[in-house]
Amino acid sequence: MERKYKFVSNRVLKNKAEEEKGKMRVLVKAGTDVATVYYTCPECGFSERLDTGWERPFALRCSKCDFNMKLPKLKDEMKREKNKEKKKRREMA
Repeated sequence: MERKYKFVSNRVLKNKAEEEKGKMRVLVKAGTDVATVYYTCPECGFSERLDTGWERPFALRCSKCDFNMKLPKLKDEMKREKNKEKKKRREMA
């Protein structure tokens, strides 16, 4: 069975205040380096669909407010969140 996509992601995005206010869906078809992106900017709320070049690490800027939205590897993102939690616990102790 042939794969239709080589990369698929659907993530929640945080704004500058660390609030989960936006989202990004990225689809990269197999055999291409073009990403189809659907996003809602976490900073200004602007929504858009666009096709752009695909490379890792993936990032793009909001067409309305120029907010930089990054899509880190999920493993790296989870590691950062875990380290933040550890730091909070140490500060509370």
